[in-house]
Amino acid sequence: MPATLTDLLTRAAAPRPAAPALIERDGDAFRTLSFGELNAAAAALAQQLRARGVRRGNVVGVWLPNWSETIVWEFALAAVGAAALGINTRYGVAELTHLLERGRPVGIVVPGRFLDLDFGGRLRGALDEAPEVPVPWVAMVRGEGAGLDAGNGVWTPARPDEAGTSDRLPAGDAEPGGKPEDPVNYFTTSGSTGMPKLAGHHQASIVTHCRNVAAALEMGPGDCFLGALPLSGVFGFNPAMAMLSAGGACLLEPVFDADVVLGDMETHGVTHVIGGDDMLGRLMDAWQSTAPARRPALKRLRRGGIADFAGRPVAVVAWAQRELDAALSGVYGSSELFSVTSIWPAGLELEERSRPGGVVVSDDIRVRAVDPESGRPCASQQTGELQFKGYNVVSDYLGDDAATLGVFTDDGWFRSGDLGFVLEGDGSFVYTCRAGDALRLRGFLVEPAEIEQFLSSHPGVAAAKVVGVSSTAGGDLAVAYVRLSDTAQVSDQELLDFCRQRLAPFKVPAYLNLVDEFPVTTGTNGTKIRTAELRRWAQEQVAAASAGG
Repeated sequence: MPATLTDLLTRAAAPRPAAPALIERDGDAFRTLSFGELNAAAAALAQQLRARGVRRGNVVGVWLPNWSETIVWEFALAAVGAAALGINTRYGVAELTHLLERGRPVGIVVPGRFLDLDFGGRLRGALDEAPEVPVPWVAMVRGEGAGLDAGNGVWTPARPDEAGTSDRLPAGDAEPGGKPEDPVNYFTTSGSTGMPKLAGHHQASIVTHCRNVAAALEMGPGDCFLGALPLSGVFGFNPAMAMLSAGGACLLEPVFDADVVLGDMETHGVTHVIGGDDMLGRLMDAWQSTAPARRPALKRLRRGGIADFAGRPVAVVAWAQRELDAALSGVYGSSELFSVTSIWPAGLELEERSRPGGVVVSDDIRVRAVDPESGRPCASQQTGELQFKGYNVVSDYLGDDAATLGVFTDDGWFRSGDLGFVLEGDGSFVYTCRAGDALRLRGFLVEPAEIEQFLSSHPGVAAAKVVGVSSTAGGDLAVAYVRLSDTAQVSDQELLDFCRQRLAPFKVPAYLNLVDEFPVTTGTNGTKIRTAELRRWAQEQVAAASAGG
């Protein structure tokens, strides 16, 4: 079995060098890179990296959109034993400064031009903020290189489609290659409550997870994965690499436009999707708003995973099942644990299958729930902090030894900071919420998602989010924020009455607010609602009400 990413790619390419590996939307056209071309391009770039002095243990920042070059750089860096630090194209000077200070990359890979984003200006601004950081070289991909030099030169790698076709590294390549134990990826955590950490993983762990995810989702030659989430994050990266390992293709979408993506899914026969309910919900909304005669059939779509970022998984899973005959299932994952750590089987009933969590994709991944106060393991179906052991667990946080030590228990389990409960027998668990989000309402422990899902069941509600605020009487007050569907004519009082009629009294929100948009953080794994900002709004609302009363 392959143990490095170089092994993975050469084994995938050997039996099908002419088969498409990467299909990328490029304006109004598409670029296609076969497995043979991808393998040859990675080998050629690895030689260029060695010539530039990149060695085992180095870190290179990959600041690219979902282009084919992003995947080529992944395999090329792995071939020399170096690691990729994925950087979201939307990161500004503050986030980039933090990544440079933590990661100390020897180089940064930057688009010559992408949308109207000023990569050169942001990079120079970040280096000005961190004068102690060694200045990296810049590799310019596509477009003009003017203005990208940060002070250590700019070079232009060869285009992937200029490298020819190969099913192995060039003969006579005597340079030492990457090893299974080499760190190969550093993924940024969400950063929704502070600056992101850089979660590291080894080559062997990524290769092992590719095999397990491909098996769990029944990926194979001829299949196609929708690569719409940034490849710099685990929800974009892990399933894309799994599909390549299985001999299938990845449809890369550098810019997300729901109507365009739906058409591309139909054109290229997408079979698998993974994403948050924000992205998949936008696809559902676009499909439903299209005239029935013009809706893409998406007949090849059969399997996918959905994460709960916006409270819409049940609606999206039901739509996919009813209209597309496709089985979407709740998943669990993070930068520290990979995406698709777990997924529910396709045959479960809708409500069970829509829950965050699932069955772990390998017996080598272990999960337990632990009482946060006592540290004792919880009984089956008793809520506690979810903790993990296995190949998928983060190896280290780059540039932050204290954080690395702090996330492991004395007996070696990774503390996820998430609450949930474990079911008996099959390695399955249910994620409920982040540890800091659970509510204590009139003495009862309540998951915000329970109230959110109830509100979302109202036909006029597009999305709902619930946060807690400490009450002067003790415990928490639930404060709800609701975004209505475009055609809805519903008042906040009508929604509160809806809750009072069908929810236990202690679960009815103390305040319910209608909002046009939620405050969000756009990260590497999707767009997440900023609960910290909603909690601040709620605190101000409760304080104002108390002062007025």
